[in-house]
Amino acid sequence: MSLRARLLLTLGVTLALLWGIAAAWLLNDLEKKFVETLDQRLAQSARMVAGLVLQLPDDVWEQSQTRALSIPPIEGLACQVHSPQGDIIARTHGNMETVLAPGKRGHAYRQEGGNTWRVFTYERGGLVITTADRMDERDMLLNDVIRVAVVPFIVALTGSLIALWVGVWRGLAPLARLRVSLASRHPEALAPVSTYGVPKEIKPLIDALNSLLARVQQTIVREQRFTNDAAHELRTPLTAIKTHLQVAQRAEGAAAKEAIRYAEAGVVRLAHTLDQLLTLARVEGQMRFDDGESSQITEIVEYAIADSAATPAQCQLLGQLPNVCVAMPRELAITALRNLIDNALHHGSSNAAVTCAVVTLEVTCSDPHCVTFTVHDQGAGVDEATLKQLTQRFWRVSKQQGSGLGLAIVAAIVARFGGSIRFENGETGGFSAHLTVPTSDDAVPMSQT
Repeated sequence: MSLRARLLLTLGVTLALLWGIAAAWLLNDLEKKFVETLDQRLAQSARMVAGLVLQLPDDVWEQSQTRALSIPPIEGLACQVHSPQGDIIARTHGNMETVLAPGKRGHAYRQEGGNTWRVFTYERGGLVITTADRMDERDMLLNDVIRVAVVPFIVALTGSLIALWVGVWRGLAPLARLRVSLASRHPEALAPVSTYGVPKEIKPLIDALNSLLARVQQTIVREQRFTNDAAHELRTPLTAIKTHLQVAQRAEGAAAKEAIRYAEAGVVRLAHTLDQLLTLARVEGQMRFDDGESSQITEIVEYAIADSAATPAQCQLLGQLPNVCVAMPRELAITALRNLIDNALHHGSSNAAVTCAVVTLEVTCSDPHCVTFTVHDQGAGVDEATLKQLTQRFWRVSKQQGSGLGLAIVAAIVARFGGSIRFENGETGGFSAHLTVPTSDDAVPMSQT
């Protein structure tokens, strides 16, 4: 069922039900008031007749002893007056003795000749006055009143349903225009949908849609960049491997072995570049990380050093490691720290060890409790222009070292989980990388989205 049909059905049924209940309530009260008003009229007629009869002259009373006075009749209304002795002294109808006979005081219903009468009996000054209304006359009058009340109600209800249909149709028109606009868009068009003239109730929907389009566009751009980067970076080692293998096929002896050795080195470099590219694509592209492992700092540092190219003598820990958890998956935390250690080993002094320190800080970030990993080498450092390019993809200080993706992966990881990366030259020499990430109070950190 469409949204328009659902709204019309729900609102229409609700409106008709509420109006029906209100009409039933109104008609019930109207009928009660109508009956009450006619009963009061009947009683007032009896009282008025009693007052008039008591004011008649004595000669009229003398005539009433020989014959009953005749009162001009009114259609549907009858009246009869009895003396204290029970004699009829005045009446409107001569053939309604049963209906107009004295009875219990007050209102009552009586039957005669297939007709129902509403009777009121009143006593004053010894006189008994009985008045009666014919019920079919009452019912006819009541039906006329109800008809007068119901017709405007039906007209108003019909008009309300028509207004409801028009209002729902016009209210949902922006959704129809949005549907037509989206259906007519080019499949590759990812530009934001215009919100001009859109009702404020629909604007959040379009904002969410534009946000989705922006994320899709970012994903496509990221995929295109990944493809371009991979094609650019893999072409050179593949060409070198192919060249060395061709040389090995044509050469013999030591020359062939040397060519094969260069080809193997190219394969190792190619495999490393592919691994770095896949890691970067996973960090930037995956929507959710949940490896189920706690990110204890002691384990992160231990595994990062073990996975790096450093020997026990090349990497030293300074101070006591804090017993806290990092608010990111352990695998990514280890990857980020390992890349910093490998970078320090590649570009630092070959005669000095790389130092790694972990310091708990109170800094301004997504989590007020953060931890900073500091990796320091004894190299020559870099100039200010180079500091700004360290996290760019495929940027290398030396064309013969690395894939140029290690620090770019670190920057992508910390950006994904609310951390930061900072580089600086040491005051007494060397180069330092400061990796700051938020900590978690949980034993097993929550997965990041």
